[in-house]
Amino acid sequence: MTQPPMDWDEVYQRDGAPPWSIGRPQPELAALIADGKVRSAVLDAGCGHAELALALAAQGYTVVGLDISATAVAAARATAAERGLGSATFAQTDITDFGGYDGQFSTIMDSGLFHALPVEKRASYLSCIAQAATADAALYILSFAAPEAGATQGPGPRGVTEEEFRQAVSAYWVVDEIRTAYLYGIAAAAGGTPNLDRVVDGDAMKTRGFLLSAHKAG
Repeated sequence: MTQPPMDWDEVYQRDGAPPWSIGRPQPELAALIADGKVRSAVLDAGCGHAELALALAAQGYTVVGLDISATAVAAARATAAERGLGSATFAQTDITDFGGYDGQFSTIMDSGLFHALPVEKRASYLSCIAQAATADAALYILSFAAPEAGATQGPGPRGVTEEEFRQAVSAYWVVDEIRTAYLYGIAAAAGGTPNLDRVVDGDAMKTRGFLLSAHKAG
């Protein structure tokens, strides 16, 4: 079923940060950086407010953040300027249909974008980022998991099953691993009925997901 389009610019123009803007990289992705799994240049796909890209730039990586929201991109650029992070650049584009970066990125990181894409746009997205990747590039995608049996679907994207995740990505990349992971958010910003796959502790929230690791197909 085709999903109605989301007005992401409107989301970033609301008062207060969206629930996924936690002011730091998602811990699962921060751990990859700390473990030396990331190489420049890096693409932050669907960067939003870009705390991932900004953290990478602060550690000396060259990084490009792409997002469909002009408001989010403007905020990311302003923060990079305030922090003096010249190795982070940002551009507004449709991440499912972009060009101009052929063979540029050794690492591509997706911090909660994949599950937010309409299902019919996933293949185009995976093809575009593969085109932008170097021959030996690594791909890391952090995504919501679909609710387990007995859990209710709360507000926000449904998430993916492990099998549909693997099937979609393996059409363009060689999947190395999919493991259980967690995405962190701001509980108060999420609103609505809580998903039973979420754990809420005060104003912090974590949601069950997957971390997919892959490399570019030969």
